Amino acid sequence: MNSPLTGTVALVAGATRGAGRQIAVQLGAAGATVYATGRTTRERRSEMDRPETIEETAELVTAAGGTGIAVAVDHLDPEQVRGLVERIDAEQGRLDVLVNDVWGGDPLITWEKPVWEQPLDAGFRMLRLAVDTHIITSHFALPLLIRNPGGLVVEIGDGTKEHNDSEYRLSVFYDLAKVSVNRLGFSQAHELAPHGCTAVSLTPGWLRSEAMLEHYGVTEATWRDAAKTEPHFVMSETPALVGRAVAALAADPDRARWNGQSLDSGGLAQVYGFTDVDGSRPHWARYYEDVVKPGKPADPDGYR
Repeated sequence: MNSPLTGTVALVAGATRGAGRQIAVQLGAAGATVYATGRTTRERRSEMDRPETIEETAELVTAAGGTGIAVAVDHLDPEQVRGLVERIDAEQGRLDVLVNDVWGGDPLITWEKPVWEQPLDAGFRMLRLAVDTHIITSHFALPLLIRNPGGLVVEIGDGTKEHNDSEYRLSVFYDLAKVSVNRLGFSQAHELAPHGCTAVSLTPGWLRSEAMLEHYGVTEATWRDAAKTEPHFVMSETPALVGRAVAALAADPDRARWNGQSLDSGGLAQVYGFTDVDGSRPHWARYYEDVVKPGKPADPDGYR
C-alpha cells in the first residue's frame, strides 16, 4: 500500500459530506491521521438537515487506511475551535495539514436577485459560515501548524481566482463568499511563507456531491442520466478528485511552489497524474472556458 502521508496529522474542517468528506478519506488513504469536524453527528443535525455525519466520515477514513477521528465542532464558536486544536496538540503534538472546507450556506442562497432584494439576515449568515469559520479555524490552528516547516493550508472554495474575478456568481453574497476564500489562500500564503509553510486555495469542478445527485434524482451509479436534462453534467466529477488533489499536494515535498496560488482539481490531476474513481481526469475549469462559456454543445471529448 502506498502511504506517503503516514505520520501526517490533518484537520479537515467541514468534513461531514461532499468535498470535505472525500478530502478526509483520500488523506486517510495516503496514511494520514485525520480529524474530521462538522456539526452533524449521529445525535443531531445542523441547519443543513442532511443525513451524513462526521462519524461516518471518520469511519471511511479508517477503512481507507488512515486513522479517522470525528470531532463535533461549530467553527463559528471560537472556544470550540480552541478546544479542538488543544485536543490535537495533546493527542498528536503537531498539525501538518489544515483544510478549511466549512460551508453550510446552500439553504441560504437566493439566486439571481439584486442586493436590494436579498434577505440580509440569510446573506450575512452565509458570509459568516463561509468566511468567519475559516478565519477562526486558522487563527487557532496555525500556531500549531507552524511549529514544523512544511505545513500546508488548503482553502476550499468554488471557482478559481481567474474565474471568480471575471464571472458574476449569481448572488452578491455568494459571489463575495467565494472570492473571499480565494483571497484567504493568498493572504495566508504570505503569512506562512516565513515559517516554511504553504497555503493555497483549491476548487473542485462540477461536484457530484450527495446533494447534487439528489437534486438531479440520480445516484453515483446512474449519474450520467442527469446529462439528459443538463448536458454539461457529463463533465461532473466525484468529490474524490478534489480529495486526491489535496492528498497529492500534502505528499509533494515541493508543495511550496504552489504557495499563494488558486488551483483546481482537474488541473492538479494533470500535474500529479491522479484520476477520478472511474479512471478519467475531468478538467472542468478548461471545459467551462472552452465549451460552456462560448455556448457550445456539451462534448467531453478531450476534457476527461
